[in-house]
Amino acid sequence: MPTILRHQGFRFFFYSNEGTEPMHVHVEKGDSVAKFWLEPVELANSYGFNATEINEIRKLVSTHRSTFTTAWHEHFD
Repeated sequence: MPTILRHQGFRFFFYSNEGTEPMHVHVEKGDSVAKFWLEPVELANSYGFNATEINEIRKLVSTHRSTFTTAWHEHFD
């Protein structure tokens, strides 16, 4: 479960066995979790985050999308 980024208490990561799905990143903070598709950046699902947090996470995923995409390709290709 490689961690790609930690920012303001959020941990962005992916699971090593998910290479057959479209590119995405998981994020957690405390007991809250979410999954964002990377192309295009879109919320796949979430549990525990409020709308303000989801918007903040969406901005972070958009900002760091190239980092996440590179990490995905390095791990799964």
